[in-house]
Amino acid sequence: MVSLTDFQRIGVGLVGFGLFFLLFGMLLYFDSVLLAFGNILFLSGLVFIIGFRRTFTFFFQRPKLKGTSFFFGGLIVVLMRWPILGMLLEAYGFITLFRSFFPVAFGFLGSLANIPLLSQLLQKVGDSGSMV
Repeated sequence: MVSLTDFQRIGVGLVGFGLFFLLFGMLLYFDSVLLAFGNILFLSGLVFIIGFRRTFTFFFQRPKLKGTSFFFGGLIVVLMRWPILGMLLEAYGFITLFRSFFPVAFGFLGSLANIPLLSQLLQKVGDSGSMV
């Protein structure tokens, strides 16, 4: 088990609440206040988890500047109360920023098929789907 400091625990809570507010803001037809609050909580939680310097160096690396500019541009557009355009910009920036992480995540999700109960469930779901 990974041991977390108190600041990292607070950061995990902030990230969790940030994701909750982002999801809730999208479910309530892109409520700009909830989306902005979720963005602020998510970013502050990220700073608490990995630290200010590492967060800054992650976002402002030379190859990731395009994704960073779209992500923070979308954040600013959401704060200006244009939530749909802002979330589209943020989504593109997020995909561009974390492009190298997606194969690792999909590899992890593929390894979940080795769990006995889950593999049986996935087989049943895959067999019952009919395209006709």
